[in-house]
Amino acid sequence: MPTEGEGDTGDPDSGAPGPRRRRPRRLLTRSTTRAEKARALRGLGALGGLAGVLVALMLLPTACTAGVGARDAAGWFESEPDGLTTSGVPQRSKILAADGSTIATFFYQNRVDVPMNKIAPIVREAVLAIEDSRFYEHGAIDTQGTLRALATNLSSGQVDQGGSGITQQYVKNLLLTQADSDAERQAAKEISAARKIRELRYAVALEKRYSKDEILRRYLNIAYYGDGAYGVEAAARHYFSKHASELNLPEAALLAGVIRYPYAYDPTRHPGAARQRRDTVLDRMADLGRLDRGKAEAAKRQPIKLDVDNVRSGCVSSKAPFFCDYVQREILTNPVFGKTAVDREKLLKRGGLTIRTTLDRRAQKAAQRAVDGHVPQKNSAHKAAAEAMVEPGTGDIKAMVVDRELGPDKERGKTWINFAADASHGSSIGMQAGSTFKAFTLAAALDEGLPFGTRLMAPRAYTPVGYRNCDGDRVGDPTASLRNAADGEGGREFSIVTGTHHSVNTFFLALEKKVGLCDTVKMAERLGMKQANGKPLEEYPSFTLGFNPVSPLRMAAAYAAFGARGKYCRPIAIREIRNPAGKKLKVPGRDCKQAMDEGVADAVNYVLRGVLTKGTARGMGLGRDAAGKTGTVDNFSAAWFAGYTPDLAAAVWVGDPRGGYKHPMESLCMDGQCYGAVFGATIPAPIWRQSMLGALSHTEPGSFHRPPSRYFSKGSGEDRAKVPDVRGMRPAEAVARLRAAGFRARIGAPVPSRRYPKGTVAGMSPGPGSAEPGNTITLYVSRGSKRGEAGGRPGRGGGQRAPVPPATSTPRAGDPAQQAPA
Repeated sequence: MPTEGEGDTGDPDSGAPGPRRRRPRRLLTRSTTRAEKARALRGLGALGGLAGVLVALMLLPTACTAGVGARDAAGWFESEPDGLTTSGVPQRSKILAADGSTIATFFYQNRVDVPMNKIAPIVREAVLAIEDSRFYEHGAIDTQGTLRALATNLSSGQVDQGGSGITQQYVKNLLLTQADSDAERQAAKEISAARKIRELRYAVALEKRYSKDEILRRYLNIAYYGDGAYGVEAAARHYFSKHASELNLPEAALLAGVIRYPYAYDPTRHPGAARQRRDTVLDRMADLGRLDRGKAEAAKRQPIKLDVDNVRSGCVSSKAPFFCDYVQREILTNPVFGKTAVDREKLLKRGGLTIRTTLDRRAQKAAQRAVDGHVPQKNSAHKAAAEAMVEPGTGDIKAMVVDRELGPDKERGKTWINFAADASHGSSIGMQAGSTFKAFTLAAALDEGLPFGTRLMAPRAYTPVGYRNCDGDRVGDPTASLRNAADGEGGREFSIVTGTHHSVNTFFLALEKKVGLCDTVKMAERLGMKQANGKPLEEYPSFTLGFNPVSPLRMAAAYAAFGARGKYCRPIAIREIRNPAGKKLKVPGRDCKQAMDEGVADAVNYVLRGVLTKGTARGMGLGRDAAGKTGTVDNFSAAWFAGYTPDLAAAVWVGDPRGGYKHPMESLCMDGQCYGAVFGATIPAPIWRQSMLGALSHTEPGSFHRPPSRYFSKGSGEDRAKVPDVRGMRPAEAVARLRAAGFRARIGAPVPSRRYPKGTVAGMSPGPGSAEPGNTITLYVSRGSKRGEAGGRPGRGGGQRAPVPPATSTPRAGDPAQQAPA
């Protein structure tokens, strides 16, 4: 029967009671005015009326002689009310990485439902002692407790005791928890006869439906324990960082005491009041014989020892915030998880889901370190970077990072926008991809059977005419002049291999025209590409130069198809979802298809691997088979690198969230380091390399396959041309001769020579012979012979050959002379 400290005289999550035990507040005193007395008497009258109704209802089932009306009333009261449901009690959902570690939790109420065998028996004893000591003896309504509370309250002129047992308290909490609107919540808390009668009907029905043990279990899991903890398991984890099954006597008594007034007895806010309440519970357990008096006194001497674990809801506190946000948006937007947005949000925040994802923690950490290391969160230039990693052949998203914290954009170093994902999963409108789109033109050309040795003229300027889109319409601007930007290349022929390695814009415009604009677009679409806003790719001649705004995630998934020998898989983040009962829920399945023949993909890999060894990103290799492509957006408004191995693909974007054209990276200095103009190999490629090395550190290297022999029908594509001997010529004449032969030239340091007159070319590196077209030949101009040197005139016996010029150094990755921005 409820006694001191029992019942539900206050709202279970109300902050109304003070932190200390309140002295009874008498309704009628000497100072009470006549109007106040009248209101008080009316209140007691209402209390008496409500009590009369309750007593009548309690007596109805036994009033067998009261006639048909009484029998009907009793039948109505004992019948199960319409709409009675015990479902929908919010439980927290958790998102897990692939290894089972927790990424984030989501909840309306921080609750973890547990079975009775996962709750320490001492907890049940403590709660029963203080809340409803006769729970197993009475039915849904504790007649003795209710009458005693009524008599006490009427005699004192105030509410000293409550008459609700555990079943009634469970019903009240259940109705409040299931309320979806303010009106429903108000109805669940209002003080009225109608509410009380409804709760009593529910209590009667539940006692018929469930055993006492099950009702007690449900009560322990639904009760509010203060400080955001709902249910005994969440409370045990929150206050003591342990499971409910591990609670000891003082801890159990403390939690049992909190239930009546969760705010007043919250041990984090009011430790003194919480300890007094704990001791009251211990005394009550001893009085009832549920606990030895000596053990109770020993427990009372122990101080409150908390080990608070604050669990935050959502992705903000996650160690993988933008991946977490991607998963959250997938659930909130995909109809497979519910017909309406409200249904999907309820599923996530109330459903108690266990969501196992594809995230690889090693890859995530490596990517975050690389991005933050090269583009710090609060860098002085306000630049940003994002990276997505996808596994070839599965589409599993292994990592997703942004060099920001997840939060309000108005705070420096934070953003709500996931630059790594599309608008549907991160609010980003995407970024122009630059020369990374040339890979789709390359793939389309190889798909049509063009061999590596196919050579096309790459003029210094290109007028885009003669193109048709997929509707057959002519597109192009006869007044436009597309160039090779800062790379300075052009004016000669390139092969498919060398044109790709040097990323020559005009070469790819010519290749796209030869292949067909529509075929190039369709190849990109087969590899999953679309604009970040969800719209189809726009079709214009400069398509191959990457003007379409896309996301790093789509780019990584497309390049992953090359690593998977042409098998494209739509990127996925969720592997499995289970409900609290362990049942699997439906999730979007893998959507994989063969986007191109394996041999075509092998040929793409053959060409793109040279970008890392002899092309625009040379020096960025991984020590294993790898390939990729740089991308520099026009006017240096952004830079990209997309690359892959047979085991992992990744795409990196670096740019300015304020607008790349308004804030270009043409003369970038960031946190004391100056880069000059930023190309794809300047910052994005090093980020890619560092993150890939870390992500693959425990993965055995895979290997690319040799392309079919048909692609070598015109040679390797790296055919060598004769380098003319220009020694003895004036520098201007020598440079013109080399350029006419398809080579570039640069002037090195002067060298002494008696063989070649001062001011003429005395040496060249590499020397006369053969070399790949497009190579740079360094010329060394003679500064004449030093006085006293032996030897004769050139061509005479006894003469001395010019000293061997120093070998040219390999230009660093990112050198403007080695780049082909688009």
